[in-house]
Amino acid sequence: MGAFLDKPKTEKHNESGSGNGLRFGLSSMQGWRVEMEDAHSAVIGLPAEHLKNWSFFAIFDGHAGARVSSCCSDQLLEAIMLNEYFKAGIAGHTESGGEGQQPFLEKIKKGIKMGFLALDDKIRGMPEIVSGEDKSGSTAVCAVISPTHIFFGNCGDSRAVLSRGNRVSFRTLDHKPINPIEKERIQNAGGSVMIQRVNGSLAVSRALGDFEYKNVQGKGPCEQLVSPEPEVFMEERSADDEFAVLACDGIWDVMSNDELCDFVRSRMKLTDNLQHLCNQVIDTCLYKGSRDNMSIVIIAFEGAPKVSEEAQKKEAVLDAKLETKVKEIIEHSEPPDGGVLPYIMHLLSVEEIEGLPPGGGLSAKRTTIEQIVNRLIPPKNESE
Repeated sequence: MGAFLDKPKTEKHNESGSGNGLRFGLSSMQGWRVEMEDAHSAVIGLPAEHLKNWSFFAIFDGHAGARVSSCCSDQLLEAIMLNEYFKAGIAGHTESGGEGQQPFLEKIKKGIKMGFLALDDKIRGMPEIVSGEDKSGSTAVCAVISPTHIFFGNCGDSRAVLSRGNRVSFRTLDHKPINPIEKERIQNAGGSVMIQRVNGSLAVSRALGDFEYKNVQGKGPCEQLVSPEPEVFMEERSADDEFAVLACDGIWDVMSNDELCDFVRSRMKLTDNLQHLCNQVIDTCLYKGSRDNMSIVIIAFEGAPKVSEEAQKKEAVLDAKLETKVKEIIEHSEPPDGGVLPYIMHLLSVEEIEGLPPGGGLSAKRTTIEQIVNRLIPPKNESE
């Protein structure tokens, strides 16, 4: 179930890019976990001449080690692109020129699914897996974006959401052992669901890897205790599309779909730096209590909110209000030595403060409040 550090590792890995009418930012952080087991992939312009206007993004949340998540990061896109259904769907989709598209789109969806299954089968043959040296597994959530459609593939409890027209218009479904369909498959394979886990141990019911849960004789790959089969969804692109978010459960454990999208939407009006915005999300989730590795990619479409001078002015007013409140607390009370920030955050948390970031609340302003505190009470030198 994972061990924890004495204090979180907050260094972040960041990426960003643009192309094909998209912009993306990506951030990942180890946090409280002893090991960083997440991995990711972000490719604008797929490695084939006829797919230069397609893009691919994915988040992989590893468990029991990082080998499978790393392998998925390196090889899932290739496994999808090499699948015959995917190639046939792409060819038909391109040649048909917009008419009679549905059969080809369904082939693309099936190709994505078969790519997951092919990769899982390939991973099973890795020497360290065969020997039993490595028992790791990984969730996987991906978005394959064409000029006309977005294909989401999900296996496990990482999640993708799409914000369209100022609201969450789509979300993938988490694969948890307590879900009726998942529980039925687990029990049919001779397993059980205890403390909401497969055989009382694994918290997800679908994943790549995890082969100790995939050895039931007479059952196919998708009928095992843990299935590598993704659910694949398709959304036709719209001028109202704002952004998509892919993230591991370290994010979703402390923010709901609506909260996260409201937060991202509001912060987009303050900055167009998506890398910085991803960092804000991760920091906010850390302050909200997430104890897991955290990884997130935000993909902005042309309909994404634009930076607004009015929103920036409102944020400046909020920051000034917070500074005034912090000054009042320091002047009228005696914060404990070494615990000034938690003390101030606690006092502020019971106040009604207008204008806090939607979805993030006071946690989203913790860094700002810490900066205010450090200005008003400079950290003491060790020699003092």
